[in-house]
Amino acid sequence: MTTFTAITTLTSETSAYALSEAMENMDPEPTGVGVFEMEDGSGLWEVGGYFIEEPDDVELRLLAEAFGAKAFVVSELPEIDWVAKVKRDLSPVEAGRFFVYGSHDADKLPEGRVGLLIEAAMAFGTGHHGTTLGCLRALDRLDKAGFQGKRVADIGCGTAVLAMGAAKIWPDSVLASDIDAIAVEVAEANVTANGLDGRVRCLEATGFDHPELQAAAPYDLVFANILMGPLIALAPDMAAMIGQGGHAILSGLLVEQADTVLAAYTAVGFTLQNREDIGDWATLTLTRV
Repeated sequence: MTTFTAITTLTSETSAYALSEAMENMDPEPTGVGVFEMEDGSGLWEVGGYFIEEPDDVELRLLAEAFGAKAFVVSELPEIDWVAKVKRDLSPVEAGRFFVYGSHDADKLPEGRVGLLIEAAMAFGTGHHGTTLGCLRALDRLDKAGFQGKRVADIGCGTAVLAMGAAKIWPDSVLASDIDAIAVEVAEANVTANGLDGRVRCLEATGFDHPELQAAAPYDLVFANILMGPLIALAPDMAAMIGQGGHAILSGLLVEQADTVLAAYTAVGFTLQNREDIGDWATLTLTRV
């Protein structure tokens, strides 16, 4: 089946979401519409729609003008079995003692490694991205240094790979949350696939805004692999929810954004323990003083 995409950018988050809602009423209607903050530090928001019929160029032009967006770029996607392609392209990832793999590579799990099974169809957070890889390495470093997390949360968990990594090496249960209900479903499926039911609890929440997340504080370790803006906004809550001597592992950051995020966390009582840059991405390990 042929698929079309129509993508534009805006400078306003509010306008981006308003445009996405207006696109839902197009004819032909899209099969899905997404809104994303650009990760390049530009402050732009991307709005994209997927269509099984070519979208109306006039309607797209009128929508762009109405909401102050750039002209839509329409592309026709080739017919590809994306799951099969992901299986071919995504090889297992080693991050310290962790080995992240799909079920098609189950026979490649080395002896003595901590296996984390993430299905290819659920590829966000497979360990191939520099942010996830950096967070797993940071977790491995903490553990090797003698730290053991007893109260751990993974905020913005995606596939829950970080929460599962902690649950595989430490005996206590872990909370994993995401703002997106679909991501929570994916996380729950991965938890089951890894035999961690009852060890990793998946919640739908914005930041720490959930009774279970608040009741479990103070934490001694919190992961937040999200974006610069939400990380900075989350800094005061991180300071309130992490106990003295506890740690935060932060990523989702471009290298040039790391100092800005670090400054926000230093201002609320954190110190830098470790920083690792992998390609364009930075991971910060912070300690609550």
